[in-house]
Amino acid sequence: MDGTGTNGTGTNDVGAEDGTRSARLVGRKTVLRAAIAATAAIPVALMGGPALARTLTTVGTGPGLTPPCDDGDDPTPEQIEGPYFKPRSPEHTSLLEPGTPGTPLTVTGYVFGRACRPLTGVLLDFWQADTNGAYDNTGFRLRGHQYTDSRGSFALTTIVPGLYPGRTRHLHVKVQSPGRPVLTTQLYFPNEPRNTTDTIFDPRLLMTVRDAGGGREAAFDFVLDVPQDPGPGPGPTPTDTPPPGGTWAVGVTYRAGDRVTYAGRAYACLQPHTAQPGWEPPAVPALWRAA
Repeated sequence: MDGTGTNGTGTNDVGAEDGTRSARLVGRKTVLRAAIAATAAIPVALMGGPALARTLTTVGTGPGLTPPCDDGDDPTPEQIEGPYFKPRSPEHTSLLEPGTPGTPLTVTGYVFGRACRPLTGVLLDFWQADTNGAYDNTGFRLRGHQYTDSRGSFALTTIVPGLYPGRTRHLHVKVQSPGRPVLTTQLYFPNEPRNTTDTIFDPRLLMTVRDAGGGREAAFDFVLDVPQDPGPGPGPTPTDTPPPGGTWAVGVTYRAGDRVTYAGRAYACLQPHTAQPGWEPPAVPALWRAA
């Protein structure tokens, strides 16, 4: 698998979607990467939900990094643990301590199963070198674990790791869904000179990265080898009722330009998608604009 879209860890050009693909795939894959493409200029802090781990470029210029999750796709590749892993790291989403030197870095994304459905309660244990390329082997500096939320998303606050002999820039991570095997792997930065000389570098594990506000923002989606029911198909179900005074409803496939009402306000659809819980118009400005 390579960055052209055969692996399950990220994004491709939105325009490559075949119009004959099922609405179910539109709902679980296309809309996520279309959403981040539509809001590339919107800071994470201003979005109505977690950052969507998709292309950080403009629409139609998907960079061939972290190809998209798709039903039945291959899991994220494994990599060696390396000599610096320590168990029992503290639980926190920020690895920063007061005065930690280095370039600020945020990493956001989702964890999916084999049917491209988000996984909740997944453990992610991160560890990395400091800005000088050194690991803390006596304490837990720049080490920590967290869990995916109800939408399968995670967010890590840290610094860009430094370089040390023989390796390119990278982050270590262990990912484990409850009761399932542990995935041990590493995440890489694009356009690093040492990517071409590091013997274990794997381009399938490249994050999408951009500069932002004096730091860097990165995104990556994991796909675990966890069997999943594909879930319901497109179209509303008897329980998919619009909210009081609104026409928006879960399970409905919307097209760009469609108009709905929600909680007394009118909205226009920006990206084709199938509505899911948590994607109400006020919460997802990538998909809906107040009309």
